[in-house]
Amino acid sequence: MVENMIIKEAKFIKSSSNLSECPKIKLPEYVFLGRSNVGKSSLINMLVNQNKLSKISSKPGKTQLINHFTINGSLYFVDLPGYGWAKASKSNREKWDKMTKEFLVNSDKISLIFILVDIRLKPQKIDIEYINYIGKNKLPLNIIFTKSDKETKSKIKSNIYDFLSELSKYWSKTPNYFISSSMKNIGREEILKHIFTINKSLLR
Repeated sequence: MVENMIIKEAKFIKSSSNLSECPKIKLPEYVFLGRSNVGKSSLINMLVNQNKLSKISSKPGKTQLINHFTINGSLYFVDLPGYGWAKASKSNREKWDKMTKEFLVNSDKISLIFILVDIRLKPQKIDIEYINYIGKNKLPLNIIFTKSDKETKSKIKSNIYDFLSELSKYWSKTPNYFISSSMKNIGREEILKHIFTINKSLLR
């Protein structure tokens, strides 16, 4: 186990509508991004072992700002607005998309971006587009497949194969990935180990 992998403290710091409003204290940022209702808030709550750190809603579009949380006082978890919510107005979707992409490209504290993908669905064009956008901008990226408790092991394997096959049309080497379930605590240890391993290397 990586030293200090246990989360002793997780605090909500602030919500920001653009990069200039984000916290000024420079800590490494681990960013969570994905389609609306993919389970970003639930995943963050699972990772920190709290039920209400990040607000959860059954309705897509709950997260509309850049939300920063400190973890053990040594890094940030960043929850970004979900993309692809069809019921939001076009102007709101464009505003959130612009805010998200400006943050991703211009923040100088990002250590890793996690794109969350619903493991139950066939490859979604908007997921592929966002992953490719991050790749073209040479930003560090991993994928987390969510809601694995809702599929059989064989279906999980098949769906991941289909998704990575689609990605391989654009990537010479597809990004590292994790399988998770916030309901069953699946993937928690592996994801945290990965985050803390990266963070430990940054402190050397």
